[in-house]
Amino acid sequence: MSESVEKDFDIKNYTTFKIGGVIDEVFFPESVEEFVRILQKYPNIPVLGNLSNTLVSSFGYNGKVILTTKMNKISVEGTTVTADCGVKGPKLAQEMCKCALSGLEFMIGFPGSVGGEVYMNASANGQCVSDKIVSVLCYSRKMGLTTIKKDQMGFDYRTSRCEKDGLIVLSAEFELEQRPQEQIQKQMEENLDFRRKHQPSLALPNCGSVFKNPMCNPAGRLLESVGAKEIMIGGARVWRNHSNFIVNVDNAKSLDVLYLMSEIKSRVAQMYNIKLEPEIKFLGNKNKEEIKLWQKLTQK
Repeated sequence: MSESVEKDFDIKNYTTFKIGGVIDEVFFPESVEEFVRILQKYPNIPVLGNLSNTLVSSFGYNGKVILTTKMNKISVEGTTVTADCGVKGPKLAQEMCKCALSGLEFMIGFPGSVGGEVYMNASANGQCVSDKIVSVLCYSRKMGLTTIKKDQMGFDYRTSRCEKDGLIVLSAEFELEQRPQEQIQKQMEENLDFRRKHQPSLALPNCGSVFKNPMCNPAGRLLESVGAKEIMIGGARVWRNHSNFIVNVDNAKSLDVLYLMSEIKSRVAQMYNIKLEPEIKFLGNKNKEEIKLWQKLTQK
């Protein structure tokens, strides 16, 4: 069976940042079997979900990429729910509300998909992915296709063992609890209201929190204290309501964002001797300046 693939794929409008260039080849698997075939054929291929926490280079990408958008099946048996990696967070939250199942209400405001949310143990409003996870179906070059139980996933704040061990999330199983539908709906509305007050909507293109919160102090507070809210480079600026978000206000390019990230990270390092760690990912291999900036940003 041949894979669904598009060549010279313009990724810009698929990203929540509305930034990105042309990618040589993009695969769109629809099943675990197809996904694994592609991964076995191209072991180092980047895997992207809903592109809600990824900055893609405006210069494009020389290589092949997997997009999981067609991996979107959800199955429900009693209170056990299995969702493919490409299922969008809000879609899963809404479907669980229809089933009167509680535990994933926090996903209603997430623009990302299940694969990325499990990978980084996404959290909001007092809930996180690992709270309700039972197991995760993963693939890696070392282990092949394997199901990993929750207690072996190494979940922590904004992380799991996926990054350390090169695990790619294919699907996740959750154990939820029954709850009146109207209560679930009310909590989701409260979560959305909170998000609207504290984070930019996607009408203002962004890719979520830029830096992880260090243990000592929230990144947003540190960035605000060094005047980040006043900084704009090219078409990218720090959001005026919260300093840990960068928004695309005027056809920003990837270099604008990287220079801006580098500037605000440097200010925090100089004032507090704290090295902020990027929460967003970067995909690009064409421009030397971008590669240099990203290496500097991810240096620990």
